[in-house]
Amino acid sequence: MIDVTLSSPCEIAPADWRALCARAEANVFMDPAALAAAAAESFAEPCVLAAWDVNKDSRRLVGLWALNRHRPLPLFPKLLEGLPFYYAFNATPVIEPQCAHDVSEAFLATIMRDRNLPKVISVKSLDLESVAGAAIMDAVSRHGRHAILHQSERPYVTREAGVKNSGSTRKKLRQDWNRLAAAGAVDVVNDRAADDVARAFESFLALEHASWKGEQGTSLLSSARDARFVRQLVTGLARAGQASVGLLRVDRRPIAAQVMLYCGDTAYTWKTAFDAGFGKFSPGALLVDKMTELVFADPTMRAIDSCAVEDSFMGRLWSGRRRMIDLVVDVGETPSLAFALEVRRERAFDVLRDWRGRLQAARQATPAKSVPPAKNAA
Repeated sequence: MIDVTLSSPCEIAPADWRALCARAEANVFMDPAALAAAAAESFAEPCVLAAWDVNKDSRRLVGLWALNRHRPLPLFPKLLEGLPFYYAFNATPVIEPQCAHDVSEAFLATIMRDRNLPKVISVKSLDLESVAGAAIMDAVSRHGRHAILHQSERPYVTREAGVKNSGSTRKKLRQDWNRLAAAGAVDVVNDRAADDVARAFESFLALEHASWKGEQGTSLLSSARDARFVRQLVTGLARAGQASVGLLRVDRRPIAAQVMLYCGDTAYTWKTAFDAGFGKFSPGALLVDKMTELVFADPTMRAIDSCAVEDSFMGRLWSGRRRMIDLVVDVGETPSLAFALEVRRERAFDVLRDWRGRLQAARQATPAKSVPPAKNAA
């Protein structure tokens, strides 16, 4: 029998979570430690659906889906977001494959029945190629009204396939590495001890804040609230051996940083920053390439999720892809105004984003006007 409970992150025992991740496709953004950090900093209002296989002799965790209660705009009704906090990049629940159908049905039924839960779910970045993602999509198709907003392909690499080992990309990586090596002693460090991770994360934060993100006020250090949350997130995961920060250094000076998160047999290239003064050497791409080698040197690791869009630089490094989908779901008994409002809001946002992209492309394509030379005085 599948029993779904509404839990706080602290109510999920780490041993139960680790055992589930050993049997299912993991998702680090559903990790109770990450959810606890979001709740502690009031960075999200997590709603944790925990599915248990219950019989008279045992009770085993077979599924976990963390959602965020959120009001997208003032005066809008609250809804559930599939991404449990702002800096999450995968909304796929973690479900034991053998009972994916039953658990997905039970998750939706729990949301339908609970009077305290919103009935509209905005699910962004659902992995359709995972057993859990496909099962959720199947359950939604049978029991809820839904609108598909986007389908995309995310750069993704496994031990067996997806790394570009030849061609122009590989040639450029070799050339950039050799050119960088001529500028000084180059190395990559990726210490996994919690104290080392905390220090390296500060290097990442400094590099990001010194970049264009700091200038535009979008770096993590630009917001004291965001900085507090991500520090707690990374250090909390690092204490469990689930985070590291790879540093590309020249003469021991960090010029690029790659924050890695780990869960089950999957690594996540969560955040990247680099020193623009070394931009001609493509330090971010060089570091991700080296981190890919380091991840797969661990025999327990199977895959790396880029957490990035297809046209990112990771899409040029890796040929592997995962199909992702964004959708809005209504599981209420009657059509909901909140569903209609959220679909319209998301589509309007897409139109505005498309216009902004077109304007930026037009500005970049328009050549600067030449100034005619001054005429000589008679």
